[in-house]
Amino acid sequence: MSTILFSMNMAFLLSLLGLAFHRTHLMSILVCIEGMMLALYLMLAMFTSTTNTPATAIMPVLLLTMSACEAGTGLALLVATSRTHNTDHMKSLNLLKC
Repeated sequence: MSTILFSMNMAFLLSLLGLAFHRTHLMSILVCIEGMMLALYLMLAMFTSTTNTPATAIMPVLLLTMSACEAGTGLALLVATSRTHNTDHMKSLNLLKC
């Protein structure tokens, strides 16, 4: 296992651990998810460069597009909940109240 692949796997696992342990604020959850998506993007880009197949060349661009859409949606939800509830704590968010 190369050191680059190991560091990308560790970046994904650290983001996953951050998501598991820091679930108090919506912003920290979004940052951890973005870290996971960035690690996946780098792993997929590395995979497509090593295989040299044209069928998988578009996959990193698609993943980056989905990550940008996820970030925009997450920040829109953060703004909407902070305006209505005056906080971004996850304990104050309830599906029955929204």
